[in-house]
Parts: sequence; structure tokens; C-alpha cells
Amino acid sequence: IGSTTRTCKATRRPIFKLHTHSMRTTALILGACAVGASARMEAFKPSKVALSSSPRTQKAVLDIRGGAIPQATPVIGVTKATTQVSKGGGVGGIDTGLAVYFFFWYLGNYYYNIVNKLALKAAGGKEGFPMTISTLQLGVGCIYAIFMWLAPDARSTPTVTLDDIKKMIPVGFCAAGAHSSSVFALSAGAVSFGQIVKAAEPAFAALIGLVVYGKQISKAKWLCLIPVIGGVCLASVKELDFAWSALIAAGIANLFAAFKGNENKKLMETDGLKERIGSVGNQFALTTLISFIVSLPFMYFKEGAKWGEFVTLFNENPIVRNNLLLSGLYFYGYNELATMTIKKTSAVTQSVANTAKRVIVIVGVAIVLGESLDPMKLLGCSIGIGGVFLYSVIDKLVGNV
Repeated sequence: IGSTTRTCKATRRPIFKLHTHSMRTTALILGACAVGASARMEAFKPSKVALSSSPRTQKAVLDIRGGAIPQATPVIGVTKATTQVSKGGGVGGIDTGLAVYFFFWYLGNYYYNIVNKLALKAAGGKEGFPMTISTLQLGVGCIYAIFMWLAPDARSTPTVTLDDIKKMIPVGFCAAGAHSSSVFALSAGAVSFGQIVKAAEPAFAALIGLVVYGKQISKAKWLCLIPVIGGVCLASVKELDFAWSALIAAGIANLFAAFKGNENKKLMETDGLKERIGSVGNQFALTTLISFIVSLPFMYFKEGAKWGEFVTLFNENPIVRNNLLLSGLYFYGYNELATMTIKKTSAVTQSVANTAKRVIVIVGVAIVLGESLDPMKLLGCSIGIGGVFLYSVIDKLVGNV
């Protein structure tokens, strides 16, 4: 990839460098975190322990998932104190496991946006190979997923049936649509413009959840979406690079993402299917495989005639080749961690966190590319992140109204 360098005008000395080695290291760390998180969740597969069936005692059942052990019903010989365990390995009421997921989710997405944009630009932008690049990024994720199933003691293979795969097709289709539309939006316009449009994703998720899936959120949370979306728009206004194709593609990506989040949540709550899949990591791996297969015919019809040209470009241009491979690894790693958060959060909550992530991405990319951090950007970031925090605590502050 070479390096991206920001220099001080007065001294012309490099003050920030992003090297290929550091990006590869981050990709490995991100992958290791995803693997470790999946292994941690697999280590606590659903089990049931009947403590007593005596009429004088209550039957207590412990369901262990994701490292969280809910408080058991007190029985004779077992005290309340010995049955209380912090959820998710939390310390002081904070779910540290979930915090780690969010951190590496944000970090992986930050690097993904950089290398994805570099690959798209080097391949010709929207007139180049956006559908081919988005499909091959999914292909890289498939190779990683299959490797994790084949590697000793890495990840247990799912025991799904053909009927189970059919139930997962809607999630895979929506995931493929969201990914390819997002990649096209970023190829057609500036990263900041794509983030502006995709900032509306929480509203899409809330509206789709209400109309299609009958899920309710409080009026207070609806109001909290205003500063979240407004803050991102304010942070990006100086970088506005309007393009109708980018606007339409990002809007379609929002629609697919809203359906995917709700379908994924519903799928994970399906009795029996979750046990056959085995873990959240396996679920995302299967979704990626389905998404890759779904994307292949679209890639063929849209850019199949230019496949030979792309192969030549891939072999001769290291910027395209290296950034495509890295973007595939980053995309799979951060999305697997994002999928794990669905187990503990709603689709709307994840979308709101996605919005805050975009604020961080906009500022981070500005630093990497040597762009100025305008006070308007900083103000927008503060409003957006503040809105996310308010969204997470508003029901506790004012009640579920």
C-alpha cells in the first residue's frame, strides 16, 4: 500500500504515518479478537442443570450463553450470594466484553474505510469495479471462515440442515445488498458524503422495526435520533461532495441494513437453530458465505465483461491487490464483532452505535489524509456522540415513555 503521510507545512517533517505493516498487524489483532470472542461464547454452550425436583425445593435451571450466567433461583443449600455472577465478565456494572466488541468494531471499521477507498480509487472509482471489489471482499471473508472451521481447536463447525440454510437466505441477501450498495456509494462520492447519508440508518432501523416487525421504542429514544443524525451531518458539512448515485446507493444500503439487523436478531432468537449453528461467529460465517454466493451473479451481470481487465489490474497494481485483501479481512473481522453485539443489543441500538462510529471515521480519515479538523466537524462529533450516549440512558432517566 505504501504509506499515507501527513506533513507539517513549517518543517515538512512527517507527523503521521500509516504503514502496511501496522495495518496488517491491526487486521491480525482484529481477527484474533473476533476468534477469541467466538471461542469465549462457544465455551459456554447452552446447558441445563436441575438442582432439585423435591416438592420442598424449586427446580433451578441455569442457561449459560456468551459467558453470562443469570442469577439462579435460590434453593436449599444454595445462597443468593453464591449464584450472582456479573454478566459478560463485567466490572463495576460495566459489561467489559461488550465494550471490547465495540472498541475493535470501531477500529476495524476505521481501517476498512481507508483501505476500501484506496482500492476503489486505484481501480477507477464508480466507473471501475465496485461490484467486483465488494464481492471479492466477501470472498476473502469466506476463506477466513472456512480456515477457522478447518484449523484444529479454532471453531466448531455448525450442524445446520438445508432447511436452516433456507431460513438464513434473507439475512445473507440483505447483507450482500447492504455491502455492495455501501461500496458503490463510497466509490461514487467522498467518504464523508457516504457517512452523511448512512447516518440515517438508525431511523431506517427504527421505522422498519416498527412497521414490519412490530418492535416499539420509546418516544424519548425517537427524539434522541435527531442529535445523532444531525451531529453527523454537521460534522460532515465541510466535506460535502454531492452525487446522486452515491445518495441513492447509500439509501439502498440503509434499507438493506435495516432489514438485515432485524432479520439477524430474529434468526438468533429462533429455538433450535441457534444451537445447530453453534455460535454467533458461525452465524456470521454462514451469512458471509451466503452473501458471497448471492453477489456472484450480480457481479457477473454488472462487470463480468471486464473480468479479464480486473485480473490484469489485480496482478499488476499492488495498491488494488493489497488494499482489496486487507479490506476483506477488516470487513469480516469488524462485522463479526458487530454481529456479536446483536446478542446483547437491539437493531436500533446497533445502528445508533454505527452512527457514532461514522463520526469517528470521518475525523480519523481527516487525520490520516492530512485534512483540517474544522471546528464545525468537532462540534458535530460532540453532538453526535452525545446523542448516542443520551440514547443509551434516556429510558432510565425519564422512563420508557
